[in-house]
Amino acid sequence: MKKHLSSAQQRAFNHLAWQTLGTAIIITGLFIPLTLSAQKIQATAADSVKGQGVIIPQTAVKPTYPRVVGYLSFILPLVTVTQDATTHNFSNGATSIGFPVGVNILYSDKFGFSYEFTPTIKFSGGTSKTSNILFDPGTMFRFQHGFTFISRLAFETSGRYGFTPVFNQVYARTKDVNYFVALSLPTRFGNSQEASIGLNLQMGFTFN
Repeated sequence: MKKHLSSAQQRAFNHLAWQTLGTAIIITGLFIPLTLSAQKIQATAADSVKGQGVIIPQTAVKPTYPRVVGYLSFILPLVTVTQDATTHNFSNGATSIGFPVGVNILYSDKFGFSYEFTPTIKFSGGTSKTSNILFDPGTMFRFQHGFTFISRLAFETSGRYGFTPVFNQVYARTKDVNYFVALSLPTRFGNSQEASIGLNLQMGFTFN
């Protein structure tokens, strides 16, 4: 019986994972044309200047630090696992979605600090409400090609606390904003509940 339940949970998780991947691909496809359009405009302007016989030196502008950038995003809790149960979002007639907003203080190309607040809205039984607010500051370890690992602490108004590893990737850039996607593993304790670990999908943009 336990093997049957484990297999059924695994199939449900795999199905949810494929659905999430498809959603992420669709949303990514909606944002990419914005980047391509901006690149096309820049290329057209450069070609016009070249046609006038003007040579523009290609010099990279190095950012100055410290630097402060803000960001907006939304986050979907995909699955939460405890010792006794596995809970999926969009199941049992209930759905939750969070809206992380924050500020990143970048000290160098390799390090920064992030302050984030996440109000969560829960939809259930034909009604909706703000069910929780999360404060999760953390250190940012920045790598090449837009990848960042963020180690966050977590403090929730629901009484839960813990930590959240975040794997963040910038996938599209424009003059004004950078678009990113992230996977996080919220690990929570406290408030007379079992310890839990989850998987979240986050998408949003930072202001340049």
